[in-house]
Amino acid sequence: MSVRLNRRTVTIPLGMAVASALAFLPNVASATEAVPQVTTAQSAAADGDALSYVVNVRPGHSSASVQKAIAKAGGTVVIAYDQIGVIVVHSSKADFAKEIRKDKGVESAGATRTAPLSPQTTTEVGTPRALTGEELQAATEAAADGQEPLQGLQWDLPMIKADKAHEVTLGSSKVTVGVIDTGVDDTHPDLAANFDRAASVNCVSGKPNTADGAWRPNKGESAHGTHVAGEIAAAKNGIGMVGVAPGVKVSGIKVSTPGGWFYTEAVVCGFIWAAEHGVDVTNNSYYTDPWQFNCKDDLDQKALVEAVSRATKYAESKGTVNVAAAGNDNWDLAAKSILDDGSPNDGTVVDRVIDPKKCLDIPAQLPGVVTVSSVGAKGIKSSFSNYGQGVIEIAAPGGDSTRYQTPDAPATDGRILGTMPGGGYGWMAGTSMASPHVAGVAALIKSTHPNARPNQVKALLAQGADKKECTTPYDINGDGKIDAECKGGKGNNSFYGKGITNALNAVTK
Repeated sequence: MSVRLNRRTVTIPLGMAVASALAFLPNVASATEAVPQVTTAQSAAADGDALSYVVNVRPGHSSASVQKAIAKAGGTVVIAYDQIGVIVVHSSKADFAKEIRKDKGVESAGATRTAPLSPQTTTEVGTPRALTGEELQAATEAAADGQEPLQGLQWDLPMIKADKAHEVTLGSSKVTVGVIDTGVDDTHPDLAANFDRAASVNCVSGKPNTADGAWRPNKGESAHGTHVAGEIAAAKNGIGMVGVAPGVKVSGIKVSTPGGWFYTEAVVCGFIWAAEHGVDVTNNSYYTDPWQFNCKDDLDQKALVEAVSRATKYAESKGTVNVAAAGNDNWDLAAKSILDDGSPNDGTVVDRVIDPKKCLDIPAQLPGVVTVSSVGAKGIKSSFSNYGQGVIEIAAPGGDSTRYQTPDAPATDGRILGTMPGGGYGWMAGTSMASPHVAGVAALIKSTHPNARPNQVKALLAQGADKKECTTPYDINGDGKIDAECKGGKGNNSFYGKGITNALNAVTK
């Protein structure tokens, strides 16, 4: 089966000696004039084609009363998250959202997709570059004393002083990081010992499925979540690589469909699950489909922002720190306008010029979420990484083209090494890979300060980061053309936020 994979991992630019990593980005287009926005409601399925919806209950009103109204409007309740007043609904009525919005108990309601509920797929545009047997042997032979066999290839660890942090502590097994993603292969030998079964689930339908192994990627599905899990918590066990926090637990919270879409109902389910199952940190290396940016002047998209926002706030209220990838389009998320030329990605794409202050990439741009940009092996903004003053809070290694940012020996690849389903290892690059480094450092902070609340963990993340000045001029490919403009001063700028995350400070301060 061909699959669509999330856009927080990128294709590395041409010119590399090895195959590209996963490619999740829509095609880049030149700027165009603003065009009329096609809304979810306008492209909703006709009667007979079921769509999924979220209905947000107005504060102070009864969920039970709204559920009765849902049935009257032709909807079927999948699950009601009364903790946050969000109800997941299926309906084959084309005017369902319009009708349910009339109920006095409904604050907002919207379709979570433009395509019917039948399985949807698109073309796979890339695959991870797997570690070869020869590379494995060479890395193992070159490993220094006390290192894991593949640790020499992990240039990202010394960059954030994770190797030094491990001399102090590997992290606490009482801390769990939830990987809200494409699923985690907990049978991998570098993950099995650190896997938290009780905090793992399949949320794809919007309703928790706790069947054994439901959190794993199926054959042919993306390796993304497994790669992320290894970056965070691959065990220090003498087998392969090592994670940023190799002593903490990791859970798999699967939210992507077999076709690779991350729909609102699944994302909401993931955050609620994390909140209620002892998850201390969530990593979110995706954006919520089908809209890369959700505009609040669209009634459907407004409802999606509200539903996910309620879920992230609820998780934080329960003690969870939410960390998210900033995205890979080299966009300034603080700009006056951005051309979104990839939405809706499950239907007919229509170019639209959006204001990123009013149209949000969720969950990355939601209040309280730690938004992470990516740097390469030379410690400067990755060629693909989004940025933005007041948006980016911290930076971390996410890799880049080896040609643009070549790591020091013995590392050989400018991307990030991670675990792969089936017991292997491979390289990927993207803000998808940067975010797990920050999630891992947050887990180390929580290990060192077990009573710290989310706002305290986030403050320590910022305070402990290595302050970094703007990279000016930023000409990543050396063609004489400025590729992005950094704004702000050392320790608070649009490329690196408060700086590059530091694992040693997390365990010593």
